[in-house]
Amino acid sequence: MIAFSSLQSDQIEIVSSMMENFYAIDNYPIDTKITKTLFQEFIADENLGKCWLIYTNNEIVGYFILTFIFSFEYKGRIAFLDELYIKEKHQGKGIGKIAVNFIKEQIPKLSLKLLYLEVEQHNENAQKLYLANDFAIHNRKLLKHKPL
Repeated sequence: MIAFSSLQSDQIEIVSSMMENFYAIDNYPIDTKITKTLFQEFIADENLGKCWLIYTNNEIVGYFILTFIFSFEYKGRIAFLDELYIKEKHQGKGIGKIAVNFIKEQIPKLSLKLLYLEVEQHNENAQKLYLANDFAIHNRKLLKHKPL
């Protein structure tokens, strides 16, 4: 059985450890001390977003994070699926599909007008999962600017 629960402050160590493993897949840098501080700030302000832990048989097997943005174009609050991670030994068992369905159920509950996400080019399994669950390739190009 798959279950979801909102991240609590005493679980930050657990989710930070999973985040380290997730970032290691693509060699993303991570500072665990900063990450833990950011999680404290994040869960203290519900306007920033939400993080859920994913359980199967009472074992934490992953997490996902929605971050909130206000958009005039979309007439209200939208969200960015910032991360969806499932531990490697639990991948390929349908947990991702159940998680995506749970996330989609949150859209009206959180009064979201739109949900964005990004997927690495090489992550074909994730792309197939999202496309099979009514996500569409966005017709805009995502750009970024990192202040000096």
